[in-house]
This record gives sequence, structure tokens and C-alpha cells, in this order.
Amino acid sequence: MTPRRLALLFAPALPLAPLMLGLAACGGGPDNRGEAPSAPLGFELAFAGLGTGAGGNDDTAAASEAPAPAALIALSPEELSARIRDGNLRLIDVRTDAEVAEGMIPGAEHIALDQFDPASLDLSDGREVVLYCRSGRRSAVAGEKLAAVTGEPATHLEGGMLAWEAAGQPVDKP
Repeated sequence: MTPRRLALLFAPALPLAPLMLGLAACGGGPDNRGEAPSAPLGFELAFAGLGTGAGGNDDTAAASEAPAPAALIALSPEELSARIRDGNLRLIDVRTDAEVAEGMIPGAEHIALDQFDPASLDLSDGREVVLYCRSGRRSAVAGEKLAAVTGEPATHLEGGMLAWEAAGQPVDKP
């Protein structure tokens, strides 16, 4: 058979070549010796960023068994004010020293975010910890750290000092 006739014979099968190569790479041949079939070349790389474990790597099974991160509870200024009145609250300001110098929520303690180590906090007194900052972003970061240590939801002031002051709540100014 001439090369030209051979090419014409196989031309209809060319669109199926990638599929056939993929199936061939899945193993199943006589030298497979009962091992799990391997994925086609490049398959792992194609799915590496998806976190699906599709490339024969079962990382997601281990990740799905890990506990989900604890939730973050956001309080409005009014809700925080009511909890302060009820007592049994530990209010932590995670802003910078310069920001704290402009005023704090009465009764709060200051632990700047860059110094905030939730593992070293003494939580044995049973008081609810509520975090706040200027806008709520840094207190959310601190709350996620605290929740990771305690395994329970952490609470922070939604909108931070900006929302607190806008709601007309009291501020201790030096």
C-alpha cells in the first residue's frame, strides 16, 4: 500500500487521535501488574490548580476531613453597645498606637494587630471577646486568627470605629 493510500485510510481517525492517546495512557496493558492506571501525560499539571485531586493526588480528601474555619460574627454598633451594657465582655482594639491616641471605645484594651497573638490570650475568665479596629477589616483578620485558635466563632465590630462614631456611640478621647 502506498503512503498516500495509507494516509487516506487513516485520515477519518485523526480527530480521534487525542482520545485514543489518552485511553492508551490509562494503562490496562499486560505489564500493568495490578497497579492503578496512570493519568495521561500532563494531566496532573492541567488539574493541579483546581484542587480536585483529579491527577491521582488525593489532597482534597484530607482537606475535606479538616474542620471548616470557624465563622466570624459581625456586630453592629448598637448590638455591641447592648453587649457592653450587659457586661461580661472583653473588648480588644487592634488598631495602631497612633489611631488609639485619637480615642477608644470605653473599657477597651489595646493590642495592636501586629502584636495580636490569640494563642497567648487568657480566655479563662469566660468573657466574650469582641475585636474592633478602624473599619472592621483588621478586626476581621484578628477574628479569623482567634477563631482558628479557639475553634469557635470570633466576634468583631462591623465597620469598626468609623461605624461606632457614626452611630453616635461614646468614645474616650485623651
